[in-house]
Amino acid sequence: MSLKSTKEVETNRHELEVQVDGETFQKAINSVFRKKSKNINVPGFRKGKAPRSIIEKLYGKEVFYEDAMQELYPEALESAAEEAGLVIINDKIDLDVVEAGDDGFTFKATVTVKPTVEINDYKGIEVAAKSTEVTDEILDKEIEAVRERNSRLVTVEDRAVQDGDIAVIDFEGFVDGVAFEGGKAESYNLKIGSGSFIPGFEEQIIGHSTDDEFTINVKFPEEYQVDELKGKDAEFKIVLHEIKERQLPDFDEDFVKDVSEKETIEEYKDELREEAAERLKKESDNDIENQLTDKLIELLRGEIPEAMYNNEVNDMLREFDMRLRQQGMDISTYMQYTGMNAETLADNYREQAEKRVKLRLALEKIAEKEEISPSEEDIEAEYAKLADMYKMDVENVKKAISAEALSKDLSVEKAMQLVKDNAKIS
Repeated sequence: MSLKSTKEVETNRHELEVQVDGETFQKAINSVFRKKSKNINVPGFRKGKAPRSIIEKLYGKEVFYEDAMQELYPEALESAAEEAGLVIINDKIDLDVVEAGDDGFTFKATVTVKPTVEINDYKGIEVAAKSTEVTDEILDKEIEAVRERNSRLVTVEDRAVQDGDIAVIDFEGFVDGVAFEGGKAESYNLKIGSGSFIPGFEEQIIGHSTDDEFTINVKFPEEYQVDELKGKDAEFKIVLHEIKERQLPDFDEDFVKDVSEKETIEEYKDELREEAAERLKKESDNDIENQLTDKLIELLRGEIPEAMYNNEVNDMLREFDMRLRQQGMDISTYMQYTGMNAETLADNYREQAEKRVKLRLALEKIAEKEEISPSEEDIEAEYAKLADMYKMDVENVKKAISAEALSKDLSVEKAMQLVKDNAKIS
């Protein structure tokens, strides 16, 4: 198998002319013959026992050509692309046989290829770091968060609903006097002010008391996910069973001893300061990386094929489906619950997918320009890390992830680290 010629027919679309030698073609034909002959009836022979030459005489020598070609296309095309220095992207492939005979066959394939990109000025990128100072205000918020985590809900009987309360309600919704699907629930715990219901719903609960039965009127947003309810006026019948408020414990030494191993308030505050400082440092590092990522994407030059974005979206959807299945759900059920379809769900991932593709291309180009490549020790260390992470034997990890793929990932990581090390952080 060899590449005869290649030419760019349009941006990121190349036509490759590939020749498959006679020996390889004949082996593929024999393979197809062995599979197909079992189901071929030839007079004078038991089913599946007729020689290849007899079958070809009856049906023509080209009888097995098409299937043999189908077997050979993937490997032949991959080999030709490698020879041409091209990386084929998963997209539409146009195939056309030029000629075929006993001495082999030649075909043309028009494929989408990985784009040629360029990036400059990736060293010395200026970014602004977020402050990591633990101010008194931040410390107070840390303390309030601890009190919130250790709070308890208590039933309120001597007042009406206020913002921030938990209202335990039955509700049923009607549009044009008809109850609609998904608009009914019993003993639902609704936190007032959470914004979890459509605009105007929670606000109309405020001021009502336990055992009140009342009606509220709202309008569904025009962009609501259920088409039949978009922009519709709705009436909800409400029964208020219970009002709960969250009571926070006093921040004193008894509380400190309950929630930590510290003895005094000041010791515990010091611990909270350390935790906050560590969190702020991580947030600052993540923000710096996000700024660098945005800048690298901005600096990237090149026309990227739409197929790369579509493939990335599909990969992300598969990852999402796997996470859902781990929770006992699948993507179809998720779309039913949310009122989404495959197109709107894919649209949700589009922007992130484009960023992923562009960043990867940018970092791969930087790794190429800087001649970055991991050592054997780096690769083995990464295999060991992955094996530990997934609780697998190292050899099984190596079977699942090729050294070539792992090397590319590590090169990209090292390229990102180079950008970070050379960034100007203020």
